[in-house]
Amino acid sequence: MTPQPNPQAGAAVKAADRAHVFHSWSAQELIDPLAVAGAEGSYFWDYEGKRYLDLTSGLVYTNIGYQHPKVVAAIQEQAARMTTFAPAFAVEARSEAARLIAERTPGDLDKIFFTNAGADAVEHAVRMARLHTGRPKVLSAYRSYHGGTQQAVNLTGDPRRWASDSGTAGVVHFWAPFLYRSRFYAETEEQECARALEHLETTIAFEGPGTVAAIILETIPGTAGIMVPPAGYLAGVREICDKYGIVFVLDEVMAGFGRTGTWFAADLYGVVPDLMTFAKGVNSGYVPLGGVAISARIAETFAERPYPGGLTYSGHPLACAAAVATIDVMAEEGVVEHAARLGAEVVGPALRELAERHPSVGDVRGVGMFWALELVRNRETREPLVPYNATGRDNTPMAAFAAAAKAHGVWPFVNMNRTHVVPPCNISEAELKEGLAALDTALSVADEYTA
Repeated sequence: MTPQPNPQAGAAVKAADRAHVFHSWSAQELIDPLAVAGAEGSYFWDYEGKRYLDLTSGLVYTNIGYQHPKVVAAIQEQAARMTTFAPAFAVEARSEAARLIAERTPGDLDKIFFTNAGADAVEHAVRMARLHTGRPKVLSAYRSYHGGTQQAVNLTGDPRRWASDSGTAGVVHFWAPFLYRSRFYAETEEQECARALEHLETTIAFEGPGTVAAIILETIPGTAGIMVPPAGYLAGVREICDKYGIVFVLDEVMAGFGRTGTWFAADLYGVVPDLMTFAKGVNSGYVPLGGVAISARIAETFAERPYPGGLTYSGHPLACAAAVATIDVMAEEGVVEHAARLGAEVVGPALRELAERHPSVGDVRGVGMFWALELVRNRETREPLVPYNATGRDNTPMAAFAAAAKAHGVWPFVNMNRTHVVPPCNISEAELKEGLAALDTALSVADEYTA
């Protein structure tokens, strides 16, 4: 679709937004949201007619891009047949979505509890774990994000937790492995893995193993920096959980459904959790949907004991019809394999080349269509480009980099000292190279702030 400029309409949209919309994670008077006129495939555009290649996939959820015709048609067809129905009934779209998801989840994660999004999926996974074990505490990692609802934000390990952290949520944080900024004075991935596992087991010992219901980890942390775990780490966590009777929860809200070049990131490590949360890519965000994939052992707990939880829109037919169509499209079009190939053959090599040319790039990491560049002031000392949780003037270098990227027609995903490269998983190779070229240009602005 060719964007048609309509500044007057854009001004009206912007005025209504500023008058009435309360935006998340924002100081309301300090933001200037772009008025978006439309989107298709890997692009969106404003009312001035300017197009942007979306390197954010919305919020890392448009895994098959915007307006895929088969998914749009499926939503329309479902709306004509049955727009909604209560969750206590068996409905074709809901049943089929659950079947298709269960076919792709690892191991025996064959029962699907549908939610409206990732945060409430995490809430319910934690509730299930506590009820299953009869224990109160949940361990989660620093450098993590699990959602904005009360329990999920307390599990989160980044600064978005701080304002809502009551200190009474039964959450204990620990350090997960991240060699580039190791908390364990490690020099190799093997050392980092071994020391992180020792740290986790020591934390459990001092908290009391009989008090810990669950350990929750993002299989590959997303907004915290796409920190791919070292070989053996997740398997080691699985062993620790088995040793102490702890429920192992993997959060695949961001990493799932093709993002890592596999259906789920857990497939990369051969690890089967007890519970797995998902959302976002399950239907490319076209209609809100999330869920918890449940193992046979956890499901058995609620075979004759009611599960005390539910949602009015659990397994909403429109959302589930979109999920069925999305999963079918991904299978028919080889989207998962496409993401794996582009990650290995295009994105990874290109980002490593950028790192060689740009002194502001301290680290490159990722897999599939899930990558991050760590930006620094000094490669030798690894001093971050901006301070941790920087705002205002302190964040000037990152703001300048983001503005440069947008000026060159790509919309970046920036978080603290990182820019993420997370385009739709079915982006074309030509579009991807276009985005990487613009990123190359924008990084020259970040270079200006290096020592």
